[in-house]
Amino acid sequence: MMARITPLTAALAALTLAGCAIGPDYQRPSAALPASFDAAPAPAASAAVQADWWVLFQDPTLNQLVERALNHNADVRLAVARVEQANAVAREAGAAFLPEIDGGTSASKTQASTRTASYSANSPRLRTARSATLSTSYELDVWGRVRRANESVRASLLASQYARDAVRLSVASLVTSAYLDLRALDAQLAVLGDTVRTREDSQRLMQLRLNAGLSSLVDSQAADNALQAARAQQAELRRQRALAGHQLALLTGQPELTLATADVRQLPLPPHPPAGLPARLIEARPDVMQAEQQLIAANANIGVAKAGYFPKFTLTGSSGSESQTLADLFSAGAGAWSLGMSALMPILDFGRTAARVDQAHALNQQSLISWQNALQVAYKEVRDALVNLREDGEAERAQASRVANARHTLGLTQLRLQAGHASQLDVLDSQRTFNDAQLTHIAARQAQLNASVALFKALGGGWTPTPSAR
Repeated sequence: MMARITPLTAALAALTLAGCAIGPDYQRPSAALPASFDAAPAPAASAAVQADWWVLFQDPTLNQLVERALNHNADVRLAVARVEQANAVAREAGAAFLPEIDGGTSASKTQASTRTASYSANSPRLRTARSATLSTSYELDVWGRVRRANESVRASLLASQYARDAVRLSVASLVTSAYLDLRALDAQLAVLGDTVRTREDSQRLMQLRLNAGLSSLVDSQAADNALQAARAQQAELRRQRALAGHQLALLTGQPELTLATADVRQLPLPPHPPAGLPARLIEARPDVMQAEQQLIAANANIGVAKAGYFPKFTLTGSSGSESQTLADLFSAGAGAWSLGMSALMPILDFGRTAARVDQAHALNQQSLISWQNALQVAYKEVRDALVNLREDGEAERAQASRVANARHTLGLTQLRLQAGHASQLDVLDSQRTFNDAQLTHIAARQAQLNASVALFKALGGGWTPTPSAR
């Protein structure tokens, strides 16, 4: 008989799955965002998001560090484990669409009392019973409670996957920023080394002039103070570089990581975004998509709560054998089966179901607000990054002009020294000005590179301009 129960259950399940589920179907709310991030007209075709945006910096070491971090960073591995957990929960929820079949066996021996009214001398006092059964219990999803619950769990699974992607994006941004900061420190240390040597020469010259009676002790002490200040700055930069290296080691899961010195000025700047970058790019940000999936899950849970107003239908069945002896357990006539259907209807729950529905609506409203806020935060972060990228670019160009002017002044001072119209002290002052301009230019370049990283992160990745947007 069990072979007849299973098709019947499957047929009923198919009929119920074809019906409509109670509760509201998800409809995506309006994002209410401008078409683009600036006043320029939007491009004819939308820009795409590039997942491996860090390769635009064209640095093999950076590429290796990011790839290593995406595979070995502790936060990324935790996020992956959470996705695996959510996937298992989704599989468990999906199994509710099918009946659960259980097998059981039992054996018992009982002795009846001779002192009861029901006792008969014609009946055996000692009784033996053995049984083997297959049983099933299946909820008929008439109102779509199981379907809404499954919809909520699937959305939660997607939310966990987007949360993992958000962690990956954050880790890639942290690694890239830390690496660029380290390279900027390398460049500053290289320039500061020249500054220290220049100030050492200046200090020696001032000491010679003091010994010759051509300058005062105040001038000599001022030169020495400038030298010690440069050495202190050098020590501070070395400390910062060591800490930046330790941060990269932690982010990439390599405690023993060491990086040779390089120069951030050798890195090319990544391309700037096209005019009219479409605002809908932020809808692809992992945290925004995570918030939307959480909204979908909350919307489905309204249907789960509303199903509590309606009766719950359950189909039960069993098939097996019963006998007194083990030898007769599977013989003819030992078979036994049962088939039943039950309905449980709420009559009076003193507002419990209504309270659950209200809770589901409130959670749905919270999820809606969170999604809208995620969009607005993303839009603000992109605008901030675009402003920083533009203004930091202007600052770097100004600092580059300042370096060129300082270099030119240094060259003229050296020519005047050869012609006898300037002193060695004038040359050292020009050299110090040139070194200071270089340090400031490196800081400006570092700020622009970090602004690029911030823009990539704010957009959820890079971008690929279409031909019409170039």
